[in-house]
Amino acid sequence: MLLGRPAVYVRGERAARHCQVLVGWGNKPSGVRARALAARLGVPALSLEDGFLRSVGGSADASAFSLCVDDLGIYYDASRESRLERQIARPLAPDEVRRAQALITGWRQARVSKYNGIRDTTVEPERQWVIVADQTAGDQSVIGAGASAGSCRQMLEAAIDAHPDADILVKAHPDVVAGRKRGYLEDLRGRYAGRIQLLSTPLHAPDVLEHAAAVYTVSSQLGFEALIWGVPVHTFGMPFYAGWGLTADHGAAAPPRRRSVTLAQLVHAALVDYAVYVDPETGLPCNVERVMEHIRLQRAMRARFAPHVHALGFSRRKRPILRRYFNGSEVTFGKPGRPVPASAGAVAIWGNRAVPPNAGHLQAIRVEDGFLRSAGLGAALVPPLSWVQDPRGIYYDATRPCALTDLLASSEFPPALLERASALRREVVARAISKYNLVSRADWKRPQTRKVVILVVGQVESDASLVYGSAPERPVRTNAALIEAVADAHPLAWILYRAHPDVANGYRSARGLPDHVERLVDETVDHASLDTLLSQVDAVHVMTSLTGFEALLRGVPVTTHGMPFYAGWGLTTDLAQGLRRPRQLTLDELVAGTLILYPTYVSGVSGQFTTPEQILRELESARASAAQGGQRGWAPRFLNRLFHSLSAMSGKDASAGDAG
Repeated sequence: MLLGRPAVYVRGERAARHCQVLVGWGNKPSGVRARALAARLGVPALSLEDGFLRSVGGSADASAFSLCVDDLGIYYDASRESRLERQIARPLAPDEVRRAQALITGWRQARVSKYNGIRDTTVEPERQWVIVADQTAGDQSVIGAGASAGSCRQMLEAAIDAHPDADILVKAHPDVVAGRKRGYLEDLRGRYAGRIQLLSTPLHAPDVLEHAAAVYTVSSQLGFEALIWGVPVHTFGMPFYAGWGLTADHGAAAPPRRRSVTLAQLVHAALVDYAVYVDPETGLPCNVERVMEHIRLQRAMRARFAPHVHALGFSRRKRPILRRYFNGSEVTFGKPGRPVPASAGAVAIWGNRAVPPNAGHLQAIRVEDGFLRSAGLGAALVPPLSWVQDPRGIYYDATRPCALTDLLASSEFPPALLERASALRREVVARAISKYNLVSRADWKRPQTRKVVILVVGQVESDASLVYGSAPERPVRTNAALIEAVADAHPLAWILYRAHPDVANGYRSARGLPDHVERLVDETVDHASLDTLLSQVDAVHVMTSLTGFEALLRGVPVTTHGMPFYAGWGLTTDLAQGLRRPRQLTLDELVAGTLILYPTYVSGVSGQFTTPEQILRELESARASAAQGGQRGWAPRFLNRLFHSLSAMSGKDASAGDAG
């Protein structure tokens, strides 16, 4: 897909005769064979290599987002011309210069590197740092740079001699740190003991480069990245970035075809012209800026929690999901009350469950379904595209603070964020997105009446959001009480009642409404599309249901009888007396905190962290697929009712906070 053409694997000349282009990997055997075979057949040959902004993780465990594609040679082989050399030598137009300068700034601000799986580490050097970049023994980039093991020793000795008062840090290649390969300088540790430090623990390249006084390298990409960071670079081979007047070169003379260029020319050629990129979520070609932004998001999300998170009480079904949402941390699993590993820095707990005493000294991260969850119910075992991970509390518990209410109470919402929130809100409405995005099983039209049409939203009455979100002074804690309260306040209204989807679809049992309450309801709309209802009703009444928030997105007046997270900010009519918020919010401020800043989104396509905008696209696609494939049958409903019954018998809260 990176090359924009269908590809087949071939062995031998006969199978290759129908190919228009032959492709191999750099100067590896496949690349050598591809070039030789292409010459015999008279077709073009392309050499491929990993791009300079490759992936989140290392080469062994992460998909590549970029490839270098060369029709002349390959960038690390200085013995012959490469396409990259021609691109570096090309003068840039003014807009290309601006783009290259923006990439240099963006690279540093995003703190990206070729590999990006290592967390940032705060380091404060006591003395000046000089970095010596070791490489993997026998690497093609060392050979192609006209260098050898002797060049590596010469490099190390030159760094030691030139910087007698500095700390000489030998940075190992990530594959050496991982134990997959050997480096050139490992065996010299004893000879230079006391003069060099071997960085054998993983360190992200920017953490090293931002403190470096100089970088010494044979042909490592670290030299290219050092130039981006403004660090002086000494080369002892002829890498692609040497010989252009940007580095101090101590190895072989540069080929005559290389001449002085600017850093902008080098960066534009390497990151824009030479490499091709694939969008991690669509699989379609994209630009370097898109990949850089994706990696920046991954790094930020992976660094949120402790390196080791111990999860308590999660079912086997949820464990793979939990690992995805805590990607970047090692996740172990245990039962409440069992010993917690000493290395754990936090515990993950579902909803509002109690933290066991033996884990009370650790940060508790409470996990719940997000507000743009899935195309289907969680009770139907549909995987979530959004969770919340709250280190303060949980959003439906009005009895104590949580990260969401902290965000809403104290965050500054810059104009760019509010513009994004406004656009997101409009997209939610335009795409008819809700929490569960169920396929409608019944058409609904507003009744031919002059009465005010009010939608009353039911909930699962045992749900934790009612236990912890109900107003202490109000008796409205059941669906029947809610209907009665609405009917008393609006005796002339047309009352619609919608049960919680888990109840309406048979996944949860619930007691029916008393006869006298049923008579207060003019119409039951359990299986009508929520978006259809919200687009036609005059008002919505809820206890704590998320439907109240979804109604606000669509401009529908909302009255709350409990204390949901979206109440009290000046956007709803609140009947609870105990709700006190420190300020009022605009709707877009509420959206920014609730849908952008608070939840975690994981793409169902890539399995990586993503944005709410991408989740809207995935939810719309998944809902369309569900509409074509039909609804789930009786078996999942039966099994889930059994599961919830057993959970209730054992005292477990099977769906805390699932407010509908």
